[in-house]
Amino acid sequence: MSTQGYEEELRSEQDYVAGLYRRLDDERERAAARYTAALKRNDETPGERDVEVRALTRETRRLSVADSGLCFGRLDTLEGDHSYIGRIGLFDQDDEYKPVLLDWRAPASSAFYTATAATPEDMRRRRQFHTHGRRVTSFTDEVFGRGGGSDEENDADAALLAAVNAPRGEGMRDIVATIQAEQDRIIRLDHPGVLVIEGGPGTGKTVVALHRVAYLLYTQRERMERHGVLVLGPNPSFLNHIGRVLPSLGESDVVFTTPGGLLPGLRTNAEDEPEIARFKGSLRMLDVLEAAVADRQELPPEPILIELRDTTVRIDAATAEWARDEARQSGRPHNEARAVFVEIVTYVLTERAMARIGRGWLTRDDKEEWEDLRSTLVKELLADSAFVKAIDRLWPILTPESLLTTLYSSPARLAAAGASQALLREPGEGWTVSDVPLLDELIDLLGKAPDRAKQKEDKAEREAEAEYAAGVLDIMRLDREEMDEDIGLSAEHLLYDTDLAERFVEYDTRDLAERAAADRDWTYRHVVVDEAQELSEMDWRVLMRRCPSRSFTVVGDLAQRRSAAGATDWGTMLDSYVPGRWVYRSLTVNYRTPAEIMAVAGAVLAEFAPGVEPPESVRACGVRPWSRKVTDDELPAAVEEFVRDEAGREGTSVVIGPPDVAGAVQASETKGLEYDAVLLVDPDRILADGPRGAAELYVALTRATQRLGVLHRGALPSVLSGLEERI
Repeated sequence: MSTQGYEEELRSEQDYVAGLYRRLDDERERAAARYTAALKRNDETPGERDVEVRALTRETRRLSVADSGLCFGRLDTLEGDHSYIGRIGLFDQDDEYKPVLLDWRAPASSAFYTATAATPEDMRRRRQFHTHGRRVTSFTDEVFGRGGGSDEENDADAALLAAVNAPRGEGMRDIVATIQAEQDRIIRLDHPGVLVIEGGPGTGKTVVALHRVAYLLYTQRERMERHGVLVLGPNPSFLNHIGRVLPSLGESDVVFTTPGGLLPGLRTNAEDEPEIARFKGSLRMLDVLEAAVADRQELPPEPILIELRDTTVRIDAATAEWARDEARQSGRPHNEARAVFVEIVTYVLTERAMARIGRGWLTRDDKEEWEDLRSTLVKELLADSAFVKAIDRLWPILTPESLLTTLYSSPARLAAAGASQALLREPGEGWTVSDVPLLDELIDLLGKAPDRAKQKEDKAEREAEAEYAAGVLDIMRLDREEMDEDIGLSAEHLLYDTDLAERFVEYDTRDLAERAAADRDWTYRHVVVDEAQELSEMDWRVLMRRCPSRSFTVVGDLAQRRSAAGATDWGTMLDSYVPGRWVYRSLTVNYRTPAEIMAVAGAVLAEFAPGVEPPESVRACGVRPWSRKVTDDELPAAVEEFVRDEAGREGTSVVIGPPDVAGAVQASETKGLEYDAVLLVDPDRILADGPRGAAELYVALTRATQRLGVLHRGALPSVLSGLEERI
């Protein structure tokens, strides 16, 4: 294309995109007007209006994210037709809603990402726009059907290389304009079960998973929008890093959390020692927890005497055993089965008491007197403090926290439950990430504890609401003597006070993500699990409970596993839940780590995981990673020098090292993150932690997108011999 032709084409594209922005602004104004009208309208119940307002809120958010990169390309067919591809879809309302901008997730947009010179998919040309704000500044074309190595093909890589070479900001960016063919195939994969995406560092597996969520929310909106999506990440820093991707794509019905935050009201990042984490994470803990609950369902070593007004009865081992067997056979959770236990014990004691009290004057044939006496004795028993204390001892009401605390603090109870004595700890110690699935499991094993105070409070509140509503009806009543017969039914004929009380119920105005995050029993339509290789067998039980439909996108890299309880292969974790319903896809191209750094990281991978191939870097940066030996006294100044130098550059940087290195973060805290520059301190100490340390060193080496330096006080590990030594 000549220079003049290019300039004319550019002006034409600028005019078209400017028109798209005018349409976007018009749609925003209409959405804002509908939103305002909905808030003011009072002809609907609060619940109906709330549903409408939420829908309009989603639409407003969808339109608000489109300012950045509204339109990023054009696709031309062999027949001469063309379509513009963008962040959202826009339509011409005056022309039978003809699409003027295709949403990147629409089926017709797929060829924009997958067409190649070898497989053009009936496409003639792909045009990619480069923009600044709302203005198209330039474009590059790839014309299909030409020989390899053409200038057009080289130009087609420009947008991708510009994106991967750009300085990193504070969070992950979406990739809607630069999705690659292998990524697009995974994003659009039509699979209703579990999709496992495995890829080495920098292959984009996380961002692909997030774009897959956006795609599913677009194609299955009706099925998914009422239940939302759960995204599980390894740590809060990672969630902060990825947290803007889905909102930037117009999707907000998503809950982000970590394995230590899966229970509402509990947040922990504390970790157990590897062997303890391995034990807690194994399915053996199911038997331990069941045994721990059973251990609290006790039999009295000696009969427990209960002194009633007219006689004394006793709870002996035989009575408690019968009651215990009946309660266990009921199939109810522990706290709910307590009612069966109490019923049996109460029955036995009242039968004995009635036989003594009624001897000589009362028989079962005297039905009315017999039942009156039984009722009196039951009330007396249930009000007797000694009886209540005995029941609490033999079949206590338990919470997950109280049971687990008692178990961990008692060698005898650990032994009775068949648990390792390594779990023994002081009662005041906080919960760890490995405790969360155990607490979650116990919620189902124990069931809900009766909260008598709350029941009374709820009853009183309902009665007060009904009383208030009755007063409203009194005001509405007309004097019947003055009513015209033509008036017909009055308000009190149509409403009861309890009906009206429902009108005063406060509707939940929280958005879906807020409601889901606060509800342990919430079930999601889809779950994304990142760094999935770190999850234990018990972790997977929690997640499967959260998603009964078993619709998952699982992201991980077995070579980066550091958890002793984590996955060694995907089938071990998934086959028992979704046999035949999980598929595996891999990503092989490294878009983050330049070839110079990946060569060093690859040597570490070859040492501890020789059967794993490192991903192939898409680029080189021209800067060799380096190492430098320092003394204890020199280390602080060397770290400060790195921090000072990077502060003068655009982009992000981090110091990674052992916990006692001032200003450093541990490698585990950088999982899934990326920085322009990384300074790694004392790699020998990280590597000394066995396989876990080797995985962490591999993670640390692959965080950098441009520059990597290593400071070492001890001997430099031989696997890092590829570093350029500096003095």
